[in-house]
Amino acid sequence: MPLIAITGTPGTGKTSVSGELRDRGYEVVDANEHLRKHGLLGEKDEARDTYNVDMEAFNSSLEEYRRKDGLVFIDSHLAHQCDCSRIIVLRCEPHELAGRLRKRGYSEAKVRENVQAEVLDVILCEAMDTDIPVNEINCTGGTPFEAVDLILRILTVDPELCPPGNTDWSGEMEEWF
Repeated sequence: MPLIAITGTPGTGKTSVSGELRDRGYEVVDANEHLRKHGLLGEKDEARDTYNVDMEAFNSSLEEYRRKDGLVFIDSHLAHQCDCSRIIVLRCEPHELAGRLRKRGYSEAKVRENVQAEVLDVILCEAMDTDIPVNEINCTGGTPFEAVDLILRILTVDPELCPPGNTDWSGEMEEWF
């Protein structure tokens, strides 16, 4: 059955949305936990405060989930790079995103890097470069419950709901660059 990617810039709501999906009885693969469990985290890039990941090995390690009955979701800012049936890109207004990341204790350099990625639509553009159907949900000010309702409507009723390109932060360029 389908493996559905829940992706987006760090801080856009992936973990909260995934928690709501779990609360509703869906299986959600936490990619960070999965990578650690399978020994797939590469060396740490100290300059960017992130780990390198062998995406081919990561993708192969997800095969067990692709064979399961029912929907399985994978939660990661890398999920859109996996072989999946659909990609759901979560978005967040840059100022709100910066606040969320600061609350997590991100350095100002890391906050800026992630906000710039959000303003430039980096993950959305990467997702759109695949042959996989993509939907885009703006999680600014909404609840995980509302986002999950949209996701389930996309998957069961209206795959055209929340098309890519419906969120535009380009007006924020001057402030963040």
